[in-house]
Amino acid sequence: MAIRPVLRMGEPLLLQQAAPIEHFDTPELHALLGDMRDTMQAMNGAGIAAPQIGVSQQVVIFGVGKNPRYPDAETVPYTVLINPVITPLSEAKEDGWEGCLSVPGMRGLVPRFTRIRYVGFDEKGQPIDRVVEGFHARVVQHECDHLAGILYPMRIEDFTQFGYTDVLFPNQDVQDD
Repeated sequence: MAIRPVLRMGEPLLLQQAAPIEHFDTPELHALLGDMRDTMQAMNGAGIAAPQIGVSQQVVIFGVGKNPRYPDAETVPYTVLINPVITPLSEAKEDGWEGCLSVPGMRGLVPRFTRIRYVGFDEKGQPIDRVVEGFHARVVQHECDHLAGILYPMRIEDFTQFGYTDVLFPNQDVQDD
């Protein structure tokens, strides 16, 4: 497996709707997942979507255990999520600071649904069906937005709450997501 370059905001592929996966448990899919995992781990990310490494397919991975970039974050189980569908379970939203490997050096306050259901498949084609809230729900929504060509700045409602990480948080060691 390999650490792949991460596309940055401005790359046309990041604005495209990703194609669904039609075949599971293939050598190509396993290689893609290995590259995504290696890239996410090398950057201490909470998640990554296939389009971020130049592959326009509906594949995301995410997971947060003990991570120096998220010292206060709840644990999110490592998950491979393919062809996801997200359903908000209420209209309630919460603002939270987000960054992105594709928008390096910046943070923004982004509203997200607080409680969601997500369904999809793992790498072998087995169904996934979870109801989550909090940080887990935020991570899933952020990563799945990449599959629809949406970057988190597109969701920001107050641009006074968007800027360079070192300016917004001058005394904190905050990195990109």
